[in-house]
Amino acid sequence: MDLNRKIMPTLVPELDPDFQPAVLWNRAYSQAVQASGQGLPVAIAIERDQGQIAVQETVIFPFGSKEAWDEANYFYLERLVKSLLWVKGGWKVIVGGSNQAGEFLRQTYAPGGRREFDAQFMGRVYEQDFTVESVELSKVPKINEKTEKIGGHLDGCRIGFDAGGSDRKVAAVMDGQVLFSDETVWHPKVTEDPDYHFAGIMDSITRAAAHLPRIDAIGVSSAGIYINNRTMVASLFLKVPEDLFEEKVKEIYLRVGKELGNVPIEVRNDGEVTALAGAAALEDTNILGIAMGTSQAVGYVDSEGSLTGWLNELCFMPVDYNPNAMIDEWSGDSGCGVKYFSQDAVIKLAPAAGIELADDLTPAEKLEVVQDLLEKGHPGARRIFENIGIYLGYAVAHYADFYDIKHVLILGRVTSGLGGVLILEKARAVLSADFPELTKIEFHLPDEDDRRVGQAITAAGLTALGR
Repeated sequence: MDLNRKIMPTLVPELDPDFQPAVLWNRAYSQAVQASGQGLPVAIAIERDQGQIAVQETVIFPFGSKEAWDEANYFYLERLVKSLLWVKGGWKVIVGGSNQAGEFLRQTYAPGGRREFDAQFMGRVYEQDFTVESVELSKVPKINEKTEKIGGHLDGCRIGFDAGGSDRKVAAVMDGQVLFSDETVWHPKVTEDPDYHFAGIMDSITRAAAHLPRIDAIGVSSAGIYINNRTMVASLFLKVPEDLFEEKVKEIYLRVGKELGNVPIEVRNDGEVTALAGAAALEDTNILGIAMGTSQAVGYVDSEGSLTGWLNELCFMPVDYNPNAMIDEWSGDSGCGVKYFSQDAVIKLAPAAGIELADDLTPAEKLEVVQDLLEKGHPGARRIFENIGIYLGYAVAHYADFYDIKHVLILGRVTSGLGGVLILEKARAVLSADFPELTKIEFHLPDEDDRRVGQAITAAGLTALGR
């Protein structure tokens, strides 16, 4: 298989003509393996917290037969395992069926390897040393997954808080009725002092509390990874020094609850809250929620209406296999979702669309400039959001290899106004053109208010009273 041969999508984003959808490359690889008649079964198990294990079975070319096959295997396995890690999460990778595949992945995730960032990140999240080991195919552990029912509580006096990278939103809810909502600009990602973050959170919550007779519960939707309501990793606190992170950030939301009188608090990734909001609004299941804002946040509600406990950090998952795709500054990898489904995507495409953005503007301000131009009929601005829609269509087809999807819900700053409508139009067109079997997937765009403060309102219902 020729790694340099581009697999052409039917719909090409004209502002990014070298876009190489991951899903098309993966399908071409699998077809080539099948056509060879020499496929080698391999299973990859990934262990995360509480002994949970996800397993992915696949077939690769036999190693040592052809140099091109070996190169294709290495590329496929590296992208696959990276994707699995950011979908499912985990600190141990167990490779069954091929010692050569296992050794390649061990070196890839070792200190100094290409995916050292991913290994260190996962080790930090799960507080374990990241490891890769090889076993016989028959000794790959079995799937062990747990799910959790959460959210939808309407009783009592509640506050929902949504912490984004550009703004923080809050809602005061009493017996299901929204009494107050507010949105405040802040700059957490560029601030080193964690007291700034704590003060901002408290400011929003105390202003919401002024509209309630009491606070029975607080629910938090926050960018980042949270386990047992503790902050494990989050770009919101990117500039906070490590020692201060441990001291003041890891339990920042628990501190908020204590400060307000030991109020029960539940903290969830903003993508998960997006999916829960979609499940409640649609009264259905199998929902993939995608929030496009400062970064890309994703959550998933399964066929039982439960959260899966997966990581769902698709901002780091590769969706573009173009070797010259834009690099994500944090992970150092190319083609990752953050550059396709966030304000970064808009900024990335602006020059090709003939739009100049002043260097002294913040990313959020640059997004607003492009959105204003779109509303005024600027053709380049229109193409930007249409191109993001093409990205989304191919990415959803890729995500469908990992998730059972009936509905895709999008929201966040990037989807505000006409932009969100254009994104979904093109995403639907992609599925119709290249993935007719996936046209059963329905795309949804909440109304404008829900797109901006809906996550805060849904977050308010995370915590069950009387716990």
